[in-house]
Amino acid sequence: MGLFVIVVFTALALYLISIYNQLVTIRNVARNAFAQIDVQLTRRHDLIPNLVEVAKGYLAHERSTLEAVIQARNSAVSGLKAAAADPANSSAMEALAGAENQLSSALGRLFALAEAYPDLKANQTMMQLSEELTTTENKVAFARQAYNDGVMGYNNAREVFPNNFVASAFEFQAMKQLEIESASMREVPKISFS
Repeated sequence: MGLFVIVVFTALALYLISIYNQLVTIRNVARNAFAQIDVQLTRRHDLIPNLVEVAKGYLAHERSTLEAVIQARNSAVSGLKAAAADPANSSAMEALAGAENQLSSALGRLFALAEAYPDLKANQTMMQLSEELTTTENKVAFARQAYNDGVMGYNNAREVFPNNFVASAFEFQAMKQLEIESASMREVPKISFS
């Protein structure tokens, strides 16, 4: 009888260890997916100062738009650093999403202005930077989708029975998905010269 209890206890312990290891593995997959977002958002943030420099000569009287882009970029860089330090931190992820939404909005206004200035629109450097930024935006979208899929897998794994007991005992916290875009960000920016 004593041997049976030892075997059952050992089997249960091994089962709980496998659940723990599964949760750690899935959480690390989600964190790795965030690292890919980090790479693409950093690239995006690095392109923006170059874009603004090119636009400055053409849009000198639109200084407020250029300043808004730089300010939004700086906020997004700070938000990315905080989120990269702990991708499981929900408030850091929400702050990053808000900062990226502001940056997208400011960039939308800048591109709308660029459309209004044929010389700027035709500038080779501006076109190249715009193309690189567009490509980076697509990479961010794919990286965000992979991250959100990883977060969903992790959250599902920590919430199902009996994993929820192990997750609770070892304080595996729910991770927050990264929602960069909102419906209002998809609207065409309104530009007024009055």
